Amino acid sequence: MQIDTVLVPIDGTQAAMDAVEYGIAIADKYDACVHALYLLGENAATAIGNGSVEANAIAERGEQIMAGVRAVAGDVPIDHSSACGFSVSRLSQHPGSVILEVAEMLDVGFIVIPREPVTGDSEAVIERAAEYVLAHASQPVLSV
Repeated sequence: MQIDTVLVPIDGTQAAMDAVEYGIAIADKYDACVHALYLLGENAATAIGNGSVEANAIAERGEQIMAGVRAVAGDVPIDHSSACGFSVSRLSQHPGSVILEVAEMLDVGFIVIPREPVTGDSEAVIERAAEYVLAHASQPVLSV
């Protein structure tokens, strides 16, 4: 199997950080890089849209999370991006669809996604996306 990039969606939860460790192990085995996709939740997207929170504050939170990813990466190359997991103007946009769009756009060879329990925590953006990604991804998916 040829894998150049492993996509790992993250949202700041411990389950997502656990998935990062699996993604790093897979990338290490296949001499690939990890792309960490930081998904913003509905509250963050709305707050940015209506101006009640500075985009810099959201970016700073993303950088804090990425520092945690880099801390466990070792020699595995890491890159990252951010995306809103929800949209009020595009109802079909949800965390699962965003993950798959990014996977196709980056031509990733493997996806590692946390299977988070549904907690209602506004920061746990990925908690319902695993089922969607497992059902619709064209790449191999590991749900942890």
